[in-house]
Amino acid sequence: MTPENNDLLLIIDVQNDFCTGGALAVPNGEEVVAVINRLQAHFRQVAITQDWHPERHSSFASSHNGKDPFSTTTMPYGEQTLWPDHCIQGSTGALFHSALETDTASMIIRKGLNPAIDSYSAFFENDRTTSTGLSGYLRELGTKRVFCVGLAYDFCVRFSAEDAQQQGFETYVISDACRAIDMDGSAALTTKELTGKGIRFLSSDQIS
Repeated sequence: MTPENNDLLLIIDVQNDFCTGGALAVPNGEEVVAVINRLQAHFRQVAITQDWHPERHSSFASSHNGKDPFSTTTMPYGEQTLWPDHCIQGSTGALFHSALETDTASMIIRKGLNPAIDSYSAFFENDRTTSTGLSGYLRELGTKRVFCVGLAYDFCVRFSAEDAQQQGFETYVISDACRAIDMDGSAALTTKELTGKGIRFLSSDQIS
């Protein structure tokens, strides 16, 4: 498949804290970097998301007495997984992986800034109503197709892909450019859910 000029490569959260040694490391997360860098050469339009939490964010387990990382709590917007403190604004962990090429990006979307609402998707915060503005930007570009890559497959990639499809964009996930946390079978569930919503899967060698 050859990307068209207004197709978007959406690079999701390839940050130090999601790679080996980070505060919320996705197993082998850094392996996506080389694949994503190769893919960028085929796209005219590239956007990158960056988790960018204030300290004591409400999605951090440390903000809830007696709660451990990877447990859950109920927020006004629904159930929320509680995470280790990660991607704190201005920290080394919040920076993009040093090997990730970022010069081609026309937009960097920082998400999770609201201390009361977590944000997985590149399109909406977890309240499902607060928009990042990405949909409008893509419509102005005339974008029809969105190709999702990055971390973590079963959380931020999943929510971004679902929202891209729901917003009317033909959506693809490039499987070998993603890695999953895989909590209690969440990777397999993600594949099932995305497939059921008409989202398509490719490998990077299918992009030329």
